[in-house]
Amino acid sequence: MAKYSQGFKLKIVQEYLKGHLGYLLLAQKYGIPSSTPIKHWVRAYKAFGEEGLRRKTKNEEYPVQFKLDALNFMKQTGASYL
Repeated sequence: MAKYSQGFKLKIVQEYLKGHLGYLLLAQKYGIPSSTPIKHWVRAYKAFGEEGLRRKTKNEEYPVQFKLDALNFMKQTGASYL
């Protein structure tokens, strides 16, 4: 379960964008231990809109052939695992 819901994040971001309170005061108002998550939420919202606040629900799954092609590429070129 996510620590903060998408609706909660959106509420805080919109309040920040209205300009009444800064990161630190918003963190104190809502009982968030640090202002850092709010900074990340605002940055994500500005870049991607509400979609930026959405939590990714599952990991991407790759087909077996893609994985084999990636391993062959790494073997042939000496590329790192990353």
